[in-house]
Amino acid sequence: MKKNVIIIGAAGRDFHNFNTYFRGNELYNVVAFTAAQIPDIDGRKYPKELAGDLYPKGIPIYAEDELPKLIKDLKVDDCVFSYSDVPYNRVMSISAIVNTAGSNFMLLGPADTMVKSSKPVIAVGAVRTGCGKSQTSRKVIDYFMEKGLKVIAIRHPMPYGDLVKQKVQRFATVEDLEKHKCTVEEMEEYEPHVVRGNVIYAGVDYEAILRAAENDPDGCDVILWDGGNNDFPFYKPDLNITVVDPHRAGHELSYYPGEVTLRLADVVVINKMDSAAPEDIQTVRENIAKVNPTAVVIDAASPIRVDDSSLIKGKRVLVVEDGPTLTHGEMKIGAGTVAAQKFGAAEMVDPRPFLVGKLAETFTLYPNIGALLPAMGYGKQQLKDLETTINKTDCDSVVIGTPIDLNRIVKIKKPNTRVYYDLQEIGYPSLDVVLNEFVEKYKLNK
Repeated sequence: MKKNVIIIGAAGRDFHNFNTYFRGNELYNVVAFTAAQIPDIDGRKYPKELAGDLYPKGIPIYAEDELPKLIKDLKVDDCVFSYSDVPYNRVMSISAIVNTAGSNFMLLGPADTMVKSSKPVIAVGAVRTGCGKSQTSRKVIDYFMEKGLKVIAIRHPMPYGDLVKQKVQRFATVEDLEKHKCTVEEMEEYEPHVVRGNVIYAGVDYEAILRAAENDPDGCDVILWDGGNNDFPFYKPDLNITVVDPHRAGHELSYYPGEVTLRLADVVVINKMDSAAPEDIQTVRENIAKVNPTAVVIDAASPIRVDDSSLIKGKRVLVVEDGPTLTHGEMKIGAGTVAAQKFGAAEMVDPRPFLVGKLAETFTLYPNIGALLPAMGYGKQQLKDLETTINKTDCDSVVIGTPIDLNRIVKIKKPNTRVYYDLQEIGYPSLDVVLNEFVEKYKLNK
């Protein structure tokens, strides 16, 4: 007797869990996905082209709010929680909803969902969104580039469009971002790679993506898993690096699956030490020692620079930050905020009186964002609303704290300057020490 299953997700880990554990599995019948966190991703289908022979009609995707009714109407036996950056009380609240409706609550682990690569794999993840994973990934790639080794990055999924077309995506140029109709959130992750001459893959079917990356036309010596949110890797890593954030001390032990990534880590990077309180750094150190005492701990900062500090000093500035970091990442400060403070802004202007359209909805959903503007752009309307809000806001200039060139996708009619940030290790050990050992172990010297 097959068990009926709902996969509770957010267009990422949920599809991977289906592909690796349920697709082709005669013991289960996945009757639905549910969607949360990301706007406008419910009401779609996981298409038959990706779902396999057992699902000739595909699998419908509903809003998570419908979960209790779906469990009863579809006679569901098991619900599999499959998204990340979620506080434990929220995970268990969903478990209570599932159990009350009569279904089992499940979590799938690494053994059933990690895919093995034929190449050495380095995974870079984090305990929360916005810890500094991206600059850590860039630092790792720079190390291998200097040695003449080819690293292919694979990014945690963000498939918010046509899932069939997004099965396997390869990004090698900025033009590829437009070709694949990337959202702002996707561009924030892919653009920093391609502008530096790196190839990055993403999409929906991560085993197919891995095989394409291993055989990339430009060559491949190492796979870098550039993990999203705070999820544990889709691939079995040979070196697992996790980034923690003392601005949110304690979250490393209170979010799912952030604590999993911390416990799995071979190396833990404590980032943002230049701007965090000493007592919060100490809390993070103690928590690392408590759950993963054998991990190598690297101290680090993310120093910032800007194109034109004169557009900040003494000015009333609107600060635009990375969207997910402010929303489900729950950060109260980003690179743009640090730049505004460091370079002497007279005032950080509150954008809330000037919000329009879907951006106003974002602040309703995440009321604690405060006087910052998240660069939300999951669709054309959100991008238009972002552009309108920026240009309506009564400010002298705009500080762009996102990792992409925002001027390339929206028309900012006010003076503006970009903020840049890179990982900088403090003292010993450094990433170079760890990566030297990795190169020797896997005989990658050229």
